[in-house]
Amino acid sequence: MATRGESLTPTHLALGRAAGVRGRPVLLASGGIAALAVALVLGVGFGSVSIDPADTVAILAHRLLGFDLGRDWAPAAETIVMDLRLPRVLTAMLVGLALAVAGVTFQALLRNPLADPYVLGTASGAALGAAIAVLIPVRFVILEFGLLHGLAFIGALVSVYTVYRLSRTSGLAPLTSLLLTGYAVGSLLAAGLAMAMYLSGAALRQIFTYLLGSFDAASWTRLAGALPIVAVATAAILLRARSLNGLLLGEETAANLGVNVVRERGILLGLASLATAAAVAISGLIGFVGLVVPHVVRLIVGPSARLVLPLSAIAGAALLAYADLVARLLGEIPVGVVTAVLGAPFFLLILRRARAGYEL
Repeated sequence: MATRGESLTPTHLALGRAAGVRGRPVLLASGGIAALAVALVLGVGFGSVSIDPADTVAILAHRLLGFDLGRDWAPAAETIVMDLRLPRVLTAMLVGLALAVAGVTFQALLRNPLADPYVLGTASGAALGAAIAVLIPVRFVILEFGLLHGLAFIGALVSVYTVYRLSRTSGLAPLTSLLLTGYAVGSLLAAGLAMAMYLSGAALRQIFTYLLGSFDAASWTRLAGALPIVAVATAAILLRARSLNGLLLGEETAANLGVNVVRERGILLGLASLATAAAVAISGLIGFVGLVVPHVVRLIVGPSARLVLPLSAIAGAALLAYADLVARLLGEIPVGVVTAVLGAPFFLLILRRARAGYEL
């Protein structure tokens, strides 16, 4: 630090910039956690029937933490908060977290800031699985998970596995082969989806609802079904942040750093796809969260996966919670419409303002 009368030298300025960069992750994490808390209260309190924010906080404190804040509330308000809105808000946060973490992983593995969680055909596979479920005349529900959710989950995983296996038989470079195979398989699945939609008749609206994403049917049971999958996949990805950083530098450099490239790439692709499949099974297809959030976080704190992964998880959860709140206040429109309206212009602005020559 320069004393009184001293001029700021380039060294002082460099140290100041470094200190600012070091402080950014803490500020971003603190702001993200605060945004999550606000989103929880607003998301639970606002809707077709508004609940006073003080009552909302008192109900949450009483039911979740066992605190008595000395306020009285109507039994109906507690039912709305705990049984209807809280599982929906938490589901939105879980899906946002999963998509953001998967986006970070795919962008690092493919070394492409425009990659998203659906790059390997996950979206097409899930959509086709859901459409097939709509066409099948058999209906069953197990723990509130119906045929649509099950086939969407299976379709997402099968599509990713197919892309991965086919890409390994190609004579192209591994990443090029993976991307091209994902595009080809995704196009084939999209054709199957179009045919399923053509044959769906009166059920077409149900397919469109899934394609646009929604949390209308969120419940504690569905949240409990997806939470372990997303939690395990996310934790495993976080533990492999070092491998992800190595792969970000290129496969040859990663191998020189002691990373088993083939094994780690396969594991990380599988984990990111698993988290994405669990998310889309309960919410449908929601775009831009896994694309925009990692990109923004990376511009702020740099490329290190140790920072980008947890910060993106927080930011993704907050973003989708607010997007779902906006969707509800606008008359229960699909949340995917909100994320597209918010995400597309914002992402274009980021690309326009990014420094020339910026790389992942």
